[in-house]
Amino acid sequence: MLGRALVAWCRRPRDWRDRGMSTAEYAVGTLAAVAFAGVLYAAVTSSAAKAAVAGLVQRALAGTF
Repeated sequence: MLGRALVAWCRRPRDWRDRGMSTAEYAVGTLAAVAFAGVLYAAVTSSAAKAAVAGLVQRALAGTF
């Protein structure tokens, strides 16, 4: 009986050990999020993006697509 219980315990999934992220994973994830936000901010505030949005708004107000 004890042998079967031990075998069953050893064969169960090991994902209970990896329930959360470690501090290093949080740091890398935060760094990646900040880098992505910086790239997105640079793209949105560029003159090309501003011109594209202004053109889209003008066409929408004029009724021509």
